[in-house]
Amino acid sequence: MKNSQFKTGNEAAVLGAIAGGAEMFFGYPITPATEILEGWIKTAEGDKTLNYLQTEDEIAAGFGVIGAILGGKKAFTATAGVGHVLMQDPISMAESERLPFVGIIVQRGGPSTGTVIFSQQEVDLAALGGNGDGLRIVYSAGSVSEVYSLSAKIFSTAWKYRFPTLLLSDGYIGKERTLVELPKPLKPFKSEKILKEIPDKATHIRNCYGSEPEFAKVLRRNIDDYKILIHKISECESYKISTATDVIVAHGSVAEAAKSAVDLLRESRIKAGLLRPITLRPLDCQTMFPYLKSAKRIYLIESAFEQFARLLIYKMPEIAERAIKIFKPAEGFTPEEIEKIIKEKRK
Repeated sequence: MKNSQFKTGNEAAVLGAIAGGAEMFFGYPITPATEILEGWIKTAEGDKTLNYLQTEDEIAAGFGVIGAILGGKKAFTATAGVGHVLMQDPISMAESERLPFVGIIVQRGGPSTGTVIFSQQEVDLAALGGNGDGLRIVYSAGSVSEVYSLSAKIFSTAWKYRFPTLLLSDGYIGKERTLVELPKPLKPFKSEKILKEIPDKATHIRNCYGSEPEFAKVLRRNIDDYKILIHKISECESYKISTATDVIVAHGSVAEAAKSAVDLLRESRIKAGLLRPITLRPLDCQTMFPYLKSAKRIYLIESAFEQFARLLIYKMPEIAERAIKIFKPAEGFTPEEIEKIIKEKRK
């Protein structure tokens, strides 16, 4: 018998993290991610194997995660908006040290405090935040069910490949309550103590590299490792794409609306199809590009101003001239709205 329950996206994130082997949570409340903190605390009160700390801010939460990871614990955090901005400091350190940092980002509108419910405006920050040539893995969930499955998966991804791994949700998915199947995930990848020993006497520990060539050597090694992983971890869902002449590219909850729009357009004899990247970094260009290359029209749809589109066009510049960009910063799309826009663009 399938295990199905009515859950919100934020509740599903807590259950998914536990299924993925999470042991500790560090966080600071911020809408619309607060229920992940609250849900973890409530669960931990009945399960003494789970631990948590509500910190004074997101910077402390991020570095708390790093401390727990060094001790071999599967730890994570969840945040949004301006909290996500503050979190870039510890995430960047995790990139530098190749630590399996895990974060769930429930996107909200910006700049600054902006709005608290819907947005895809944290793509740039999630994929390209931090200083220097940081390397990270970023997933984008399209539904409550996928929040559950990806919240479990990101721990194994982070610990297996040793790159910080983030999951993007948004305020709509986080608050939406729906029937969710909760399958038992694959066996979680084991964690291990990273800081092998603690010195018992005065020791000089550097917090940066002593020379540029020394650090460059480490960066090159990390970049080479990341390049090898691209085809192993990049994911993309396709929907009615094999015969499509009009291809929509969208991610997250916007892609769910676009999928229904594809059905509506097909009813009007428009050969529409959908490509939905599940990983935004790295992008699965190998899957997407052949379809985009042969498409007559390409629609890049997002609830932000060109953040997702920039990622796509940077990696696949050949699509730039044919790409029709459809943006609604901080607002969602309905299937009917997408259908109407595409019909108008085809005239």
